[in-house]
Parts: sequence; C-alpha cells; structure tokens
Amino acid sequence: MAEKTRKNQSLLNGALVLSLATLIVKVIGVIYKIPLSNMIGTVGRGYFDSAYNLYVPIYTVSMAGLPVAISNMVSKAMATGKYRDVKIIRKVAQRLFLIVGILGTLAMFILAYPYALSAKNMDVLPAVFVITPAIFFCCLMSSYRGYYNGLSNMTPTAISQVFEAVGKLVFGLIGARWVISHGYSRFEQGLTVFGRTVANESEALSAIYPYAAAGAAAGVTLGTVVGLIYLIILHKVKGDNITKTELANAPKPEKAGVLAKNIINFAIPVALSSLVFSITNLIDSITIQNRLEYMIAGNLDFIRNLYATELVGILDADVKNFLYGSYSLSLDFRNLIPSLTMTLGISAIPTLSAAWAVKNREKIKVSIESVLRVTMLVAMPCGIGMGVLAQPILAMFYGKGESASGVSIAAPVLTAYGFTIFLMALSQPMTNMLQALDKTKVPLISLSLGAFVKLVSNFIFVSIPSLNVNGAVIGTILCYVVIVAVNMFALVKTTRIKFNLISVFAKPIICGILCGVAAYTSFGLCNRFIPEFGLKNIMCLGIGIGFGGLIYVISMLFIKGISKDDVVMLPKGEKIAKLLAKYGFIE
Repeated sequence: MAEKTRKNQSLLNGALVLSLATLIVKVIGVIYKIPLSNMIGTVGRGYFDSAYNLYVPIYTVSMAGLPVAISNMVSKAMATGKYRDVKIIRKVAQRLFLIVGILGTLAMFILAYPYALSAKNMDVLPAVFVITPAIFFCCLMSSYRGYYNGLSNMTPTAISQVFEAVGKLVFGLIGARWVISHGYSRFEQGLTVFGRTVANESEALSAIYPYAAAGAAAGVTLGTVVGLIYLIILHKVKGDNITKTELANAPKPEKAGVLAKNIINFAIPVALSSLVFSITNLIDSITIQNRLEYMIAGNLDFIRNLYATELVGILDADVKNFLYGSYSLSLDFRNLIPSLTMTLGISAIPTLSAAWAVKNREKIKVSIESVLRVTMLVAMPCGIGMGVLAQPILAMFYGKGESASGVSIAAPVLTAYGFTIFLMALSQPMTNMLQALDKTKVPLISLSLGAFVKLVSNFIFVSIPSLNVNGAVIGTILCYVVIVAVNMFALVKTTRIKFNLISVFAKPIICGILCGVAAYTSFGLCNRFIPEFGLKNIMCLGIGIGFGGLIYVISMLFIKGISKDDVVMLPKGEKIAKLLAKYGFIE
C-alpha cells in the first residue's frame, strides 16, 4: 500500500485557516458577550473581566510559551529530516505540559485572594475560582496545538479553537442565566441573595452580579474541555502523517532528556515574554481599578456630574466597576484586529524557523515582509474604520439592555484605539518572528519596557478626573510604541535585510486613511438624509463599512499595494497572481 504524502500549508495559507477560525471565534464571542453584558450589566462585566485578567497571563504562558517552543523545534526537525526527533518531542512535550498545567492551576488558586485584595474587589473571587480549572485543560490542549503547528498544519488548532468557543458560549450563557434566575427568585421570596440581606432590586442585583459572572466563567472552563476532547480524538484517528519510510531513513534521534532540556531552554524566555505581554492587561485591571477608586474617593460629585445620564441607578459603591465595565466594552473590539493578525505570527513560526535552520535568506526576507505587509493591510483599514465609526458600532451591539449606558463612555476610548490599532496588530507577529529567529530575549526586553511605561502612565493619567478611564488609552498606546520600535530594530539587525518601507508601511497607511474618510462620509450622509426607522443605524453602518472597504480595495489595486509574493502564498495563489498581473494590479 502506498504511504500517505504530507501537504504542508504555506505561511499565508496557514494564517488564513487560523484567521478564519479566529473570526468565527470572535463572532461567537460577540454572540456570547452581547447577551452576557445585557444579562449581567456593566458591573457584572467588570467582575467577569477582572477574573479573566488574572486567568489570561497563566493561560497565555501555556498557549504561547511551550507551544511556540514545540512548534519551533518540530519545524526545524522536519526541515532537516529528523523525523524520529519529532516523535520524541511530542512525547516529551506532553509530560511538560501536564506538569505546567498542574502548577498553573495551583498558582491561580494561590494568587486569587492576593489579586482580589490588590484590586480592592473581593467580589471577583467566585469568578476566579470557577475559571481556574481551565488552565489545566488548556495546557493539555496546547501540547497538541504546538505539535501540529510545527508540522505546518494549522487546521487542528483552528478547529479546536472553534469548539472551545462554542462550549464557552453555550455553557457560559446557561450558567449566567441560571444564577440570575436563582438570585431573583430568592429576592422575590424575601430571602437572602447569595448570603446577603437586600432591601431593594438594586441591592439584589449588586449581590447577584459576582455569582452571575462566575456562571459565565464556567463556560470558559467547560469550553477548554470540549476543545481538548476534539484534539485527543483527532490525534487518535488521524495521527501526524509522518510516514514509516521517513522514520526509517531518519538519523538517530537525540535522547529525550536532551530534547526536554532544549525545549525548556527555548520555552523559558518565550513563556516569560508571553507572561509579560499578558501582565500588561493585568496591570490595566489592577492599576485602573486602584486609580479609579482613588480618584473617585475625592471626586465622586465631579464624576456623577460628568456622567450624569450614564450613572442613573448605579450605587456609589458600584461607580468604579461601572466605569471599568464601560471601558471593557471597547476592549471587545480593540482586541479583534490584533487577534486576527496574531495568526500571521503563529503561522510564520514554522516557516521562518525552517528557513533560519537552513539559512535561506530569500525565504526569510519574503516571509518577514509578507507578515508585516499583510498585517498593515488588515490593520489600517479596519482600525481607522473602527475609529471613525466607534459610536454607531458600540450602539449597534450594546445600545440596548443593561450595558447601554456605558456606550457613550466607551466610544471615545474605541476611537483612540482604532486609530492606533496597527501598533497592537504588529506587536505579536513581530514577537513570534523574533522567536522563530532564536532571538527569544528581545521580545522579553521590549515587552517589559512597554509594561513599565503602561504602569507609570496608568498611575498618572487615570487619576485625572476629567480623563478617568480614558487615561488608560494613553498608557496602552505608549506601551505599544515602545514594543514595536524595539522589535523592529531587532528584526532589521538580526536579519540584515533591507525592507521595502513603501510597500510594507506607506501604501497601507495611505489607503487606510482613504478608507476611513470614505466610511465616515458615507455613514454621515446616510445618517443625515435617511428618515429615522428601527434599523437605520445598522443600515448606515453597512453602507459606511461597505463603501469604505470598496475605496480601500480600489486604491490598493490602483497603487499596486499588494505584493506578488503575498498572493502566491495564498490558496490558488499562482492563478490569482497571473490574473492580477494581466490587468496590471501587481508587478
């Protein structure tokens, strides 16, 4: 019987698979967070996001620390024909991930109380405890994801992410709804609500919110279980497609102990970089809430006057969580674009690692330029469009229900993030590419510097009453300016490659600005001349986004902003490239 042949995905092909999965996951996330936010309100969202911000640093280490090391080592072994090493790397990785999963879960249990104490928010503990077991299951998932990524097969990772998101959606909404129904039932019967005696509906809601957030957090944990089950079944049925002939002809493998040491040595700086990157969000959560509390204590009347309409019905004790929850509404959209471009970095790791192992400078140049250019091609129009349409976008998703009052606070935050989103979008792919080039310490340095800048900026600007949560935006932007500048300098120095700055940066920026102008103008005209009706905002948004996107595509084709190298790496890329070249759209 003939043995199966293995088909590797190209850099952009793999990125497309991951991007599609990420887009599906984000859509599911919106489907999840909109009813969740309307269900548990901005105060409940504050509890949920505070718990999530403790979970993310440990989660990210398991997802982007050891998996990057496994992907890097597997891709290099595959490029040099060391197929036996590949098999041993997988077995060693599973043992390491099991240990990390146990330690990570214990660490989160231990850190829960100090975290809640430092944030001066003890009501976050129920959500923290419920979400903690997800760390263990996430680590087990990561052992499979890193392995398949190293084989240049991003499909298992992509599908498992979708299964994980569906589990989070279903179980999270069911959990939150059950908690709220149970709490209301006790309130209506005149009983205590989760151990608290309440006199009115506002006090009842205040008692319910922490546990409703915990019900939502249960969805995160159960979602990781669903994703893990899929990967276990897949590996049992499909395997990895390394043939018996390849194994027989492969050189003698390294000892398991040597490979384990190599994995750990590579993974430590990668894991630390991922930890620092996630800690920037943790810094946001702790410092924003601390500085808000400090600022509100001496300026409560000013804040209530500043947000007179928004704070109607909000208890004084919940003002801080309301402002932070409103700020969190913008983060749902701020993180969307970087999560898409992050897939370029993940997909680049096996491609760049293999090229670096065999010193293929041409492939290194093409790969890095493609990642940077495609990142800018995605980030500029989406970011600027998001910036100019921030208010109607937030109104469409959160304009009704408990979260509606937070829209006007979140809109200027989202506008500022939209105009600078390209910095955040570039950060992670640059980090991944440096890791693939064995420069694992550079991202650690850049991310640490960025985190320090964020901490200092939050401390200063969030404390200013007129800025409040808007001050956090300044810190985030300065943080990413530092990260991108340091990483870009290191990429150029390491590869000694002269990048085409006009193709990579200038053309996407010019066309992105045109896109934003077109989107803003067309939305404004639609909003001005079309009579009011129920779906007017959605229709005008569709027109604005559609017209802006059309102008962007036309302008990119007109100035030849798309590279032939990028097109060739797409599915059916050769045919598409010939068609575009025929009409003079690429050179």
